[in-house]
Amino acid sequence: MNRRWFTSHGSAGLLLATVPVAWSKAETWSFKALGACSPLNNAEAIKAAGGEYVEESVRGFLKPSQPDTEWQKILAEAKACPLPILACNNFIPGSLKSTGEGANHEGILQYVETAFKRAQQVGIKVIVFGSSGSRRLEGDFPKEQASEQFVALLKKMGPLAQLYGVTIVVEPLRRQECNFINTVVEGAAIVEKVNHPHIRLLFDIYHMLQNGEDPNDLKKIGPLLAHGHIAEKEKRSAPGVMGDDFRPFFAALKATGYSGRISIEGRWENTDLPKAYNVIREQAREV
Repeated sequence: MNRRWFTSHGSAGLLLATVPVAWSKAETWSFKALGACSPLNNAEAIKAAGGEYVEESVRGFLKPSQPDTEWQKILAEAKACPLPILACNNFIPGSLKSTGEGANHEGILQYVETAFKRAQQVGIKVIVFGSSGSRRLEGDFPKEQASEQFVALLKKMGPLAQLYGVTIVVEPLRRQECNFINTVVEGAAIVEKVNHPHIRLLFDIYHMLQNGEDPNDLKKIGPLLAHGHIAEKEKRSAPGVMGDDFRPFFAALKATGYSGRISIEGRWENTDLPKAYNVIREQAREV
């Protein structure tokens, strides 16, 4: 980075100072690509609905705990997929703790290096670090200490991710699912401390809605964002099912210059997807 992005921002710690992007009225804004979090065997339906990539599962697709003989079978299927597989979620199992007294960073690093190697073979660009079971704090374990542990792990993970051409995006999770790193502001503070180009931040509009976060928080952290998830607030349904208005979030993302990918994640049927992609594209054009 050639310019200084980081400034002080109150009790939230260091956050990014963003420079709004000037958009002419003649220009329209949208995401780089729209995808869906789904098993590989659903790729044809996602493509038919207007999706442009699949977001798979590290544990269910890359299977870092399984031998290479098993992986080679999966890789052959992946090469025949009608859509690119550009992202993966469901990263680290709860049995490998990233925080707390039982933190096992060495075990995690061995696990993730296998995941990164396989991701590179498929062409996966982004791996989502939600993994509530791995990072959830037990008992009264101090959050400050957990943050130090998590930052230390990510600092070791960053060079490995860079070696294999993937970017890790930290996913803030709603408070009902996890008690550590809930808001995009909290996630930004972690990513900033790591200070590595292959450790970035994910925005999940469903989690932000559940937490009651201000869409304008995205403006403070825009340059850290590298991937997105979307679903409606009440039932985690696909856009267009309940009629949620995502334009305040899209307007904030546009103001930061974000134009990356966003995946539909949640509870949806294939029949929901055509309308969902239309709603996302229409609302994005209107901001």
